Amino acid sequence: MMKVRHRIGLLIIIAFVAYSFIAFQTSLTPYVSFAQAKSSTGAVQVRGVLATEKITVTENGKTVTFLLRDETGEEVPVIYQGTKPEGLDQATSIVAVGKYQNGQFVAEKLLIKCPSKYQGSVKPS
Repeated sequence: MMKVRHRIGLLIIIAFVAYSFIAFQTSLTPYVSFAQAKSSTGAVQVRGVLATEKITVTENGKTVTFLLRDETGEEVPVIYQGTKPEGLDQATSIVAVGKYQNGQFVAEKLLIKCPSKYQGSVKPS
């Protein structure tokens, strides 16, 4: 027969594992198109490129708006509450993490991929 301390310890371990699994599952944010983002209830990631060179930053610098073209070709305005990420103008790929709301994508986070500054600088040996 198990001692009470062992049972309590085992229950704590099981609870921790269950909590960790649930937290991990909810932290996963899938890559989707804008069409899929429209029907999603949670946060998603949309990968794309700038559709135009026009990037609008509010006067106080706290909101950035731009048009993103996803991998299917659909273009949707992206609203990001934060300062303009460095390299957004030259980005070769942008991942917007957030939710589709009222005809626009409200991004909580932007992941910017810029052209490598080391491209073409490999010296022959």
